[in-house]
Amino acid sequence: MLSLSNALGCLLLTAALGAAPARAAESVTILAGGASGAYHALAVALADVLDTAMPGIKTSVQATKSSDENLALLQAARGEIAFALGDSVSSAWKGNGEGGFKAPHAKLRGIAALYPNYIQIVARADSDIKSLADLKGKNVSVGASGSDTERNARTILAAAGLSYKDFAKVEHLPFGESVELMKSRQLDATLQSAGLGVSAMRDVATSVDIVVVPIPPDVIRKTRSPAYLPATIPANTYRGQTADVPAAAVRNYLVTREGVSEAVAYGMTKALWTSLPRLVGAHSAAQAIDIERALDGMPVPLHAGARKYYREVGILK
Repeated sequence: MLSLSNALGCLLLTAALGAAPARAAESVTILAGGASGAYHALAVALADVLDTAMPGIKTSVQATKSSDENLALLQAARGEIAFALGDSVSSAWKGNGEGGFKAPHAKLRGIAALYPNYIQIVARADSDIKSLADLKGKNVSVGASGSDTERNARTILAAAGLSYKDFAKVEHLPFGESVELMKSRQLDATLQSAGLGVSAMRDVATSVDIVVVPIPPDVIRKTRSPAYLPATIPANTYRGQTADVPAAAVRNYLVTREGVSEAVAYGMTKALWTSLPRLVGAHSAAQAIDIERALDGMPVPLHAGARKYYREVGILK
């Protein structure tokens, strides 16, 4: 005799494959970031995709503060799928106290590698900042306290031999507020972790002359974290940036948890990849999502449902 959970899984799998609708809807909460960020825009699009592709589920999107909160909610079974940065996922899986996780989040399971966040440092051209070392003695915004951006800032600055004590003033502000202070010349530089061409960076670049501060590959190596990768901000990404600039990148992931049925995880994975253009339409960051890189650097074990899909399409042998 099938257990209740197995019976429900069979119904959902049937619905995901389009053979027949499930008899009862199962709730799926998608954990996103702040309402103005890429995570939230993509989560809303993903919810629409799942509602169409999987009639047996009912989706909702929950705004959150950061990857860390998303992963904690997953571990506590208060969500079914979440967006998160790779360094946060790795720290959560290992239970890295320095990374903000006191115990291993052993229930996490992988769905897909998504697009990279670029760690971008922009300074006012009149601030005489051309390198990481030049940030000393300046007014710098490092992102909201406890945010993914601030985690990235601490890691990169430490690898460059810098700490907050080296700055004249440290602001813990979200993107929009940092940009306004840059425009009013109350801030010399801001660090943001986001997709290329993010609107807040374009905004400041059109308002004041800027310098995109390079993050050299040797600094990235000194992070000693496989989550941080060398990257390039192509010339003319922002006004006044006439040359390629070396930067750091951290890949984003879509993760789920143990306890989500194989059928539901399979359906979510399939819906993601078969409806990718709808995510691209929701946010330009999704243009960098590539199924050939779906497993790149995955910090946690794949969910069995995701594994099944990747075997079907030849990504896994």
